[in-house]
Parts: sequence; C-alpha cells; structure tokens
Amino acid sequence: MTISEIYTTAPAAASCEAAARTFALLDELGIPYTRVEHDAADTMEDCAAISDVLGSRICKNLVLCNRQKTDFYLLAMPEDKPFLTKDLSHQIGSSRLSFAPGELMEELIGCTPGSASVLGLMNDTEHRVRLLMDKDTYEAEWFGCHPCKNDGSLRIQTRDLLHKFLPYTGHEVTVVEL
Repeated sequence: MTISEIYTTAPAAASCEAAARTFALLDELGIPYTRVEHDAADTMEDCAAISDVLGSRICKNLVLCNRQKTDFYLLAMPEDKPFLTKDLSHQIGSSRLSFAPGELMEELIGCTPGSASVLGLMNDTEHRVRLLMDKDTYEAEWFGCHPCKNDGSLRIQTRDLLHKFLPYTGHEVTVVEL
C-alpha cells in the first residue's frame, strides 16, 4: 500500500465530492486534522498500516440496520475488537441486526461500502442514523477515519468530533461496550 506524507490542509482536488465536502466542513467548524492519501483501504489490515503513519488508530465503522430496515446505526469501534451482534443488540434494545445494504448506506450517510465514516453523518439531515461508539473509541484522545472515501484517512481529536462536529450535525452518541 502506498501512503502519502502527512498533510494538515485539505487536498487541492479531493478524490470525490463527498470528501471535498468533508474537508470543507471540518475547515468551516475549525476542526484541525492531519491526513494522508493512500490506495483504497479495503481491509482493516490496510487501515493498520495507515494508522501507523497517522499515529492514531483508524476506527472500524459499521452501518447496521434491523431486520425491517427501519432502524439504522453507525457503529464506531476499535479496529481490533471483534463485533458480536448479540452483545450490541442487547445494549441498544434492537434484535436481528445486520449490515445495511450498500445502497442504503449511500442514501443515509453518503458513503459507499468500504468508506463508512462518522463524518458521513453530515449527510444524514433527517437523523435516521443513530451513532453508537464503543467506550474505548469514545474515550480515546484521537479519532481516525476516512473522509467519506477510503482512499484517504484523517485524524482529529475526539473532543472536536464530540463537541464541534456532532452538535453541528445534530447527532448524539450512545456509548456501548463491546
């Protein structure tokens, strides 16, 4: 995997409109970030190499839904923790969780499969997605994720995510323990 040097400003030409809007919003909200560009990161192993360069772990972001596809969740968790639906289902009072179909993920948060990001909540203006964060991710100093496209990654302070970005989007966090 090829990984660029570290940058502290938005790319001159983002790889897609979703990433461009992500960087514009972070700049508008005064949220500093460090970022790298890289080949498409399709696995958590790819993200581990990127994490080493950024100095912060890239979160695993999963878009989930109930069986009826009426309740939607975005789960941000450490990349090395296993995901067991029964552990999560009990904590949030929803059974039969599964991965949301790609077309719903794009509709809800504007991210394609493999690019899910908490930053995609800026696209969920109807607040159809409930944000879930594993306690370890919630309490970490840094938050690493894709800018709504998996050919780049960035690191921001978790407190900026919680106290600047999420209030802007109107989303609240439910902390879970996985």
